[in-house]
Amino acid sequence: MTQLTKLSTWANNIAPSPTLAVDAKAKELKAAGEDVCGFGAGEPDFDTPEFIKEACIQAIQEGKTKYAPAPGIPALREALAEKYRNQGVDGTTAAQCVVSPGGKYSCYLAILAVISPGDEVVIPAPYWVSYPEMVKLAGGIPKTIFAGLEDGFKITPEQLRKAITPKTRMVIINSPSNPTGAIYSAEELQALTEVALEAGIYIMSDEIYEYLLYDGVKHASPASFSKEAADAVITVAGFSKTFSMTGWRLGTLMAPLSVAKAVANLQSQTSSNATTFAQYGALAAMQNWDQSMAAVNGMLEVFDRRRNRLLAGLQGIDGVECARAQGAFYLFPNIEKLGLSAADFAARILEEEKVAVVPGEGFGAPGYIRLSYATSDEVIEKGLGRLSKFCANL
Repeated sequence: MTQLTKLSTWANNIAPSPTLAVDAKAKELKAAGEDVCGFGAGEPDFDTPEFIKEACIQAIQEGKTKYAPAPGIPALREALAEKYRNQGVDGTTAAQCVVSPGGKYSCYLAILAVISPGDEVVIPAPYWVSYPEMVKLAGGIPKTIFAGLEDGFKITPEQLRKAITPKTRMVIINSPSNPTGAIYSAEELQALTEVALEAGIYIMSDEIYEYLLYDGVKHASPASFSKEAADAVITVAGFSKTFSMTGWRLGTLMAPLSVAKAVANLQSQTSSNATTFAQYGALAAMQNWDQSMAAVNGMLEVFDRRRNRLLAGLQGIDGVECARAQGAFYLFPNIEKLGLSAADFAARILEEEKVAVVPGEGFGAPGYIRLSYATSDEVIEKGLGRLSKFCANL
């Protein structure tokens, strides 16, 4: 019998997630008894707020364990619509909101809904590792624009305008950014939005870190700028980072009605619905906003302290250049002066010093590494000592 070994074009073209790979390797070493300082995972180390867990438990006890409508339970979709109306996206309806099994899946569905084979998607780099792979899975062509440390990790309207061709269908904006923690101001976002509107392309605005902000900076959403912008922007977000609900797998999407309906249809034929009882936990987060924000502010206070400590430590290492990130929970230092590629740096420091960092190649940024400060103060202190020792010995 002939052995079947051929994989699909999609399977052959997709790259595994480097962030998950680093996290898995660190956990494997820990399980083997190694003392690993993990800076790899983009996951809050806090527990989900108790009242959110209780709402989910109550939903299970009340038998809310059956199929839900593919786009999400109606109450949660209405709560999301109200949130966006309050943020200046006038007229947002529940029909424009979709709850998906994870922010990652919300991004993928947004791309799948509007990208056809051969379409181009402009992706500013450094980018989140999954954007180019999602575009390729839709048959699209990722087209990157690089903005490094000296640019504040932010592209300009001129760069975007130059990258757009007749094949361009979408630009992806992620603010606050993973991996850099950079944030576009409202004025900067407005300028980019105007370029996209002139070209007649969609903006996918990934706002998963919208509430994780420092130094008094403000988050801005492109969909709130005008009616024309709202008709061209697909806003994706979720509950994972804000409320420390990564394992709950709950993403959100708000889009023009035609796109939202397409996303709901795609979801109905793939994942069906996000976990029903988990959505009731998310609903509790939305309906008890003051309590939710109190929990978020408690996390932010700790994250801010860790951010400043990690930043000071990295800036004190010869050969390492690091910007002051103002969002999310990452720092993205440049290590080019150390004479190693980021991939070699990450592999060696994990092997020699048991420190897990993510190399920048996966983010479209060779010469950089990503460190998450969503980890304990003890790990940050110990990890900085090992980083300093490793760099000094290169």
